[in-house]
Amino acid sequence: MLGFIEQGEFLPASEREGYSLSYTYTMELLVIGLNHKTAPIEIRECLAFPEDKMEEALSKVHALSSLKENMILSTCNRVEVYAATRQTERAIHDLKEFLSQYHGVSIKEFEKSLYSHVGEEAVTHIFRVASSLDSMVVGEPQILGQIKDAYDISQQVKTSGLILHRLLHRAFHVAKRVRTETKIGNSAVSVSFVAVELAKKIFDTLEKKTVLLIGAGEMSELAAQHLVSGGVEKVLVANRTFERAEALSQQFKGEAIPFEEMSQGLRKADIVISATDAPQFLIWHDQVSKVMKDRKQKPIFFIDIADPRDIEPKVGDIENVYLYNIDDLQKVVSDNIQDRKKEAQKAEAIVQDEVAKFVNWYRSLDITPTIVALRKKFEEIRRKELEKTFSLHPNLSDKERKSLEAMTSAIINKILHDPLTSLKKKDEGMMADLYVDTIRAIFQLPEKAESEIEEENQN
Repeated sequence: MLGFIEQGEFLPASEREGYSLSYTYTMELLVIGLNHKTAPIEIRECLAFPEDKMEEALSKVHALSSLKENMILSTCNRVEVYAATRQTERAIHDLKEFLSQYHGVSIKEFEKSLYSHVGEEAVTHIFRVASSLDSMVVGEPQILGQIKDAYDISQQVKTSGLILHRLLHRAFHVAKRVRTETKIGNSAVSVSFVAVELAKKIFDTLEKKTVLLIGAGEMSELAAQHLVSGGVEKVLVANRTFERAEALSQQFKGEAIPFEEMSQGLRKADIVISATDAPQFLIWHDQVSKVMKDRKQKPIFFIDIADPRDIEPKVGDIENVYLYNIDDLQKVVSDNIQDRKKEAQKAEAIVQDEVAKFVNWYRSLDITPTIVALRKKFEEIRRKELEKTFSLHPNLSDKERKSLEAMTSAIINKILHDPLTSLKKKDEGMMADLYVDTIRAIFQLPEKAESEIEEENQN
């Protein structure tokens, strides 16, 4: 079990039950969440956190007494809470209750879709997510930016601390290693790319086709890049902020249309890709039915990559209308991922290597400072006793003083040799934290200042 000790804090006997170490106040790393593998889009969109509500959500999670640190990652494919907790089981229970109450959804509706990872398993999961090994499209680069954004928000709200700080920065390092040491990201594979591949399968060719992008965010921009390179002739962009629509359309020599005139864009488009953060449907069945009559039933292909969804599902029931959402894209993903399997195996090896390094860092986190503190305490005692001896015997010669100095120093070294040797050996064992904590308690070593721990983390 991977636990993080809070220095100098000890539980009374009445509160020790349920902790892995009887004499320590441990901090455990926890991940709880769901993703595209465990939950359908209907559940994921119910538990998604809007960006403008993230600070509020983080603060509410931080208020839970069972948690010390937390960070929320919410994307179209996953909703996860990363936390440092004193009581793992209680924290899992509290987080389930939070998700239920915050979103107004019964726990029974999503509990079977939830997964939880603790300790080393949590570290592995986070490193895999950051490296895009757990993504719908393995190797897609967007997830790393999303994790960095989520971490930045947790830093701003001050819900993440030393543990998540170290963990996330290592995760960023792991992702960089995977990118530079494997070819997993060489081809432009992403959710938007998969959407374009699907469009190519619906239409034999993208030449002379018009695409309407609803939303002018990163996903829309990526989709436009792939579509234009695939042969699309014209790009239309509709966005609530018209200036943003104009800016994006100009990149592709396209045309911006007012958001309220979206139906006009639907009449012109062969392909519609919608990727907004609207809280409700933007395109409805009746609206598209009317558009299809005006188009004289000319086929139109909708790709809804928004979460929550932008397009009413019944739109797909209309003749000559093809509607796909994020979950539908999973069927195409397998075709694009085959070439990456070998590279993914290399990436997995990198992740395991980095997990081992992180775990070793944790286990040795208190070893060196404890050794230094123990030596310092013994040295202070030796110095004080020598000073007393010298004051009582002022006529001692320099040679005699040096002889006493050498003798007392040798005594201290011999006394400390066996316990320090044993402590260093425990550095690689699962009980290292117990040995460290016991030594600090027995010898009443002072607590490390938070700045001191932070300096170790950075080193």
